Amino acid sequence: MTTRTLYLLCSAAPPVFEVAGVVAEAQRRGWDVCLGLTPTAADWLEDSLSGLTALTGHPVRSRYKRPGDSDVWPKADAILVAPATFNTVNAWALGLTDRFVVGVVAEAIGKEIPMAVMPCVNSAYARHRALDRSLQELRDMGVEVLYGESGFEPNAPGEKRPYPWALALDSVDRLVG
Repeated sequence: MTTRTLYLLCSAAPPVFEVAGVVAEAQRRGWDVCLGLTPTAADWLEDSLSGLTALTGHPVRSRYKRPGDSDVWPKADAILVAPATFNTVNAWALGLTDRFVVGVVAEAIGKEIPMAVMPCVNSAYARHRALDRSLQELRDMGVEVLYGESGFEPNAPGEKRPYPWALALDSVDRLVG
C-alpha cells in the first residue's frame, strides 16, 4: 500500500484532546500524519507534544519555519482542518495568515491540495453571520465543508457531545480516493 500524507491541522476546541486517537486511526487507514496546531491548541497539548511527535514521526508544528530552514514535513496529499474554531474558519476565509495553520491552508488552495474542514462551534457562535459567509467562501474555493447535517452540528454552549472524527477521516479518504 502506498502511504498518503495527511496534514491534520487542529484549533483549540475540546476535541483536540482526542487527537492522538485520531492520528492512530488515520495511520490505520494508511495515512502518514503530520500534525499542526494553532498556538492555543499547542499550549493546551503542551504536555503531550513529545508523545505526538513520536506517534506521527514528524515534528508537531504550530509556527512558521524561518526563511532558509528546510521543510520537515513531506508534501501533503490531503489536509483536514478539524476541529476548526470560529476564529480559524473566519481567518482562513479572509486570508489572514498570521498563524501557521491558517497560512498552510490558505496556500494549499492555490496548490489545489484536497481539503476538508469540520468546524467545532457552539450554537451561539453559529448564529454569527460571519460563520456562514466564511464556510460558503471556503466551499467556493473547493474546500469540502463538513458542517450541519453533513458534518458537525453546533451544540448549545457548554454542552458536551462526541465530535464526529470518523466522518472527517472518511471525507479525506474519499477526497484522495
